[in-house]
Amino acid sequence: MSAVRVLVIGWSSVLHGEATAGDVLSTEAVAERLRRAGHDVDLAWSPAVHLAYGPRGGLRYDDVDPTAYGHVVWVCGPLTGEPVREVHERFATARRTAVGVSVLDPQDPAVTGFDLVVPRDGPGGEPRRDLAARPAVDGVDVVGVFLTHGQGEYGARRRHERVGEAVTGWIGALDVARLELDTRIDPRDWRMPATAEQVLAVVARLDVVVTTRLHGLVLALRCGVPALAVDPVAGGGKVSAQARAWGWPALVGAEELLAQGAVLLDEQFAWCRSGSGRAAAHRARDEAPGVGEEQLAALEAALGPRPARG
Repeated sequence: MSAVRVLVIGWSSVLHGEATAGDVLSTEAVAERLRRAGHDVDLAWSPAVHLAYGPRGGLRYDDVDPTAYGHVVWVCGPLTGEPVREVHERFATARRTAVGVSVLDPQDPAVTGFDLVVPRDGPGGEPRRDLAARPAVDGVDVVGVFLTHGQGEYGARRRHERVGEAVTGWIGALDVARLELDTRIDPRDWRMPATAEQVLAVVARLDVVVTTRLHGLVLALRCGVPALAVDPVAGGGKVSAQARAWGWPALVGAEELLAQGAVLLDEQFAWCRSGSGRAAAHRARDEAPGVGEEQLAALEAALGPRPARG
């Protein structure tokens, strides 16, 4: 049997399809299998998903020529709704298959329009495991981001808004898993950490921290995680002071960043991800138990000896 040209699509292809990570992983699993079988396979994405996956060979769904494919495969999600029904009209000359989908109503035209449906679940059949569980080939770093927008005490030296925009614009373009984090604790809000230990538990599992907050830097080093510290205060504030106290080199000042742009962030981030950056963070973690001894000793001396009990 000769190979055919195949287009692989799904909810990650259509406009406003609310694509999920599961949709994308399932779609790529199908494409990988068909390519290994010798077929010529294209992936088509929605405008939003194409921003991330287009460089990996995907097309924009709206730009696809319907007559160019002998087979169209719809992957994942519920097999219902107008976007699915439109596939049958747009690709009327192609053989159409749905795989890894949920079938709610077998008589729905969205379902009956396919030549073959291989469901993951549906009426009268045993459920199958979802295709998104197939192993991913490449991993990405998990980066925690701590930003501050306050610190009014710095007055005219504040560059927080412009620095924040520069940092978020830069990190938004990186191929990393980003977690927006906060050092603030509040047990009344389930979205916030309730204790300091919970914050540390998250930080310890990160690959890198990017922070404009002093404690974002300190907690990262305490946990042995490399931190890219960005000081949002012109002339340097407490973030720069803390970096000096630790001898931590991955520091970018507000004026440097605003004058030279993301190239500085790229350089320091690359060092944080390197073996040298990880080793330096591990050394900082090992030194953490002795941190603050001078301050605590000065406090103890100021208070004097403990009064004897009568």
